[in-house]
Amino acid sequence: MFPKLFRKTPLAWRQLMKEKVRLAVAVAGIGFADMLIFIQMGFEGALFNAAVKPHRNLQADLVLINPQFQTLFSVKSFSRERLYQTLGYDGVKSVSYVYISTGQWRNPETRLDRAILVWGVDPASPAFKFPEVQANLDSLKQLNNVLFDRAGRPEYGVVETFDKTGNFSTELNGKAIQVTNLFTNGASFAADGNVIASDSTFLTLFPDRKPENIEVGLIHLKPDANLTQVQAQLKAGLPKDVLVLTPEEFAQIEQTYWANGTGIGFIFGLGVGVGFIVGIVIVYQILYSDVSDHLPEYATLKAMGYTDKYLLFVLIQESLILAVLGFLPGFFLSFGLYQLAYSATLLPIEMTIERGSTVFLMTVVMCVGSGAIAMRKLRSADPADVF
Repeated sequence: MFPKLFRKTPLAWRQLMKEKVRLAVAVAGIGFADMLIFIQMGFEGALFNAAVKPHRNLQADLVLINPQFQTLFSVKSFSRERLYQTLGYDGVKSVSYVYISTGQWRNPETRLDRAILVWGVDPASPAFKFPEVQANLDSLKQLNNVLFDRAGRPEYGVVETFDKTGNFSTELNGKAIQVTNLFTNGASFAADGNVIASDSTFLTLFPDRKPENIEVGLIHLKPDANLTQVQAQLKAGLPKDVLVLTPEEFAQIEQTYWANGTGIGFIFGLGVGVGFIVGIVIVYQILYSDVSDHLPEYATLKAMGYTDKYLLFVLIQESLILAVLGFLPGFFLSFGLYQLAYSATLLPIEMTIERGSTVFLMTVVMCVGSGAIAMRKLRSADPADVF
């Protein structure tokens, strides 16, 4: 593919290859800029995906939440009575609920407490799609048994010990608990780890909580029910003290909060913008230097009748070649850094086709824009001045 491209652009390719060191510097600079953009996008996407992973894994067709809900970090409850009212609507098969609160987990070795997100579920009605959770619901029926998040921060001190011994005991909110198995969710903005307990255990851990107040209501529809119609009926019939959402709409509320309600979205966006500007500056300097060094040749071409439009086309060709050559090392290095970051942080950071395409398009725009700017130097190439 690339040799064919170069054969079609002999002048542009020869111009770049005359200064191999300069070409290498340009490729390295573009690759670095792309890598910076990839890292910013990757961490932003990973953090957002981690924040909404539990939402998307809820075992429900529709969910009920408090209209003031913004994030799991500060949950809002509502009356469980609203959830039971949905059973009177056509298409609703069954309901269940989830309690959510933040507890203090004690590492038995260091004796240090660390905040952890606690989910209270009814063991008789699966609340999550996680295979490990569904396979171990019976173990939660015994009071003070919990499931621990394998992908949580290692400072909790659970995974290594549990993998070796098959059991783990500690304290949660000052009460003795037993880890019976592990599941995989991951750390997020809201918490460094997660614990799933039965509703009875949850209320034991949080004695001040009122059992009739829940954080999330889970609605299961009949197989032949139309989700959109049932959702519309529930929205119209239920009081306005609850929202009726799909799990994905529920996840979007969480993601929107972290993207727009905090400085996180701005920070990552700024990082992407900086990488883009760095790339523009690097490519512009390379092309400007190339034009300056070969100004007599360009002036000769103009004297022979070649127009500024043709010379601009040559610069654009150079820009596209640089875009391709610079993108490839940036892409593969970023892919490796993604794997390294996942191993170190357990964040769900991965390379996607959409992200790769977006960065490649940004690289092309970055290089072509720089070429267009460098064209100003070519316009000043007057054969009378040069010779």
